[in-house]
Amino acid sequence: MDSLTRREGLKLPDIGIGHNAGPPMVQSGWHLYAWKRARKAAWKAPPIEVVRRRAKRARELGMTYKQYTLEILERGRYL
Repeated sequence: MDSLTRREGLKLPDIGIGHNAGPPMVQSGWHLYAWKRARKAAWKAPPIEVVRRRAKRARELGMTYKQYTLEILERGRYL
């Protein structure tokens, strides 16, 4: 608990270990809409050649196609 919290007498919610008590991911209906739309666009089906290449590489790495695609989307580069 920092000095500001003690001085102002603020009560922090009991969230649990490992949580940084940051702001919520979705702050309004618009943010939720934009997030869903972006997620849908990111998972849009690529051309069949790309799917085949990703599936082959995923098998080589011992991953599923979805896991491999998620890694590409998260890192922005191929494994």
